[in-house]
Amino acid sequence: MRISKKIATYLVLIIASIFFLFPIYMLLVTSMKSLQEVNTTSSWSLPVHIDLSGFVTAWNGISQGFVNSFEFTIPALILSVFLGSIGGFALTKVKFKGANTIFLFLLFGMFLPYQVVLIPLVKFMAALGLYGNIWSLIITHTAYGIPITTLIFRNFYSSIPTSLLEAGQVDGANIFQIYERIILPLSIPGIVVAAIWQFTNIWNNFLFGLILGSMPNVRPVTVMLNNLNGAMMAQWNTLMAGALITAIPTLIVYLIAGKYFVKGLLGGAVKG
Repeated sequence: MRISKKIATYLVLIIASIFFLFPIYMLLVTSMKSLQEVNTTSSWSLPVHIDLSGFVTAWNGISQGFVNSFEFTIPALILSVFLGSIGGFALTKVKFKGANTIFLFLLFGMFLPYQVVLIPLVKFMAALGLYGNIWSLIITHTAYGIPITTLIFRNFYSSIPTSLLEAGQVDGANIFQIYERIILPLSIPGIVVAAIWQFTNIWNNFLFGLILGSMPNVRPVTVMLNNLNGAMMAQWNTLMAGALITAIPTLIVYLIAGKYFVKGLLGGAVKG
């Protein structure tokens, strides 16, 4: 009975793996074909001759977008994680009236669809003279990232014993010193979880980049990837190669920090 259960479990896992890996297989085999081979052979078939011209064309089309995306993703990530950490600390360890109400309003921001704020957002950025500027994307992604990062840190800081903070107060530390010397050193798992979450969301975002990144020196890689589509005919090898190139940064982040991400989850970073 145990052997049959193990066999059934492995079969389910294998089928699920094939199902989830199938798009990656299609990306790889299509990106390594020439356009002629893509149009004349089955999408399932392996390339007869490996052709990397799609990668060259894709990189020439989205390389500037790569630079643009990093220019606003990294600052927005740092700001949103830092502000979320402060917010989570204030809502859990600093007792003040109305903390729960503030947290509810922050949570409301998580469920606010992007489309609802687009028109006011564009008018607001235009009034500040930031429309079409890299700072418009930094500010927008930071603002939209604060609710989720605050939630992550709030749940994470809830697991830190209050006695640690009280010991710091006994030693004469003020609230800022407690945050700097006690809370921050313990926040590494939460920071990793929040940073990976934010990097993925910001890097993959398309709508804000399309609306606010109107200038070529601001347009993110996701928008430039969409622009790779041919005017007369879809160049599938180039599109698939561009999609693979665009996914590389998030893949590297998960490969490097994946184990810390799991530890942060298990440590209570998003628990509750």
